[in-house]
Amino acid sequence: MDIAAVTTQGDLQLLDVREDEEWAAGHAPGALHIPLTQLGARMGELDPRQALAVVCRSGNRSSRAVAALTAAGLTAHNVEGGMSAWAAAGRPVTTDDGRPGRVL
Repeated sequence: MDIAAVTTQGDLQLLDVREDEEWAAGHAPGALHIPLTQLGARMGELDPRQALAVVCRSGNRSSRAVAALTAAGLTAHNVEGGMSAWAAAGRPVTTDDGRPGRVL
């Protein structure tokens, strides 16, 4: 799924599967954060009725997350190019306290 599709489909939940320090440096506003290493244990936090757009830094970890989510019966799409592509497309990157963020 490309960046444009993520931002135009209002029914998607953006799920960021990067590690805590990556998230803290900067993330997409409104994204849900569950690191890939915790996804199996925290899958119950996800609404099975809502489609997910899954993002990491470049698309590798998110593709593994999409495979796991799909196997569990959820609808999930990999965000092509990850947060690197998100930032390059001029989409907002923020920190938890609202300051401008950066992609690690």
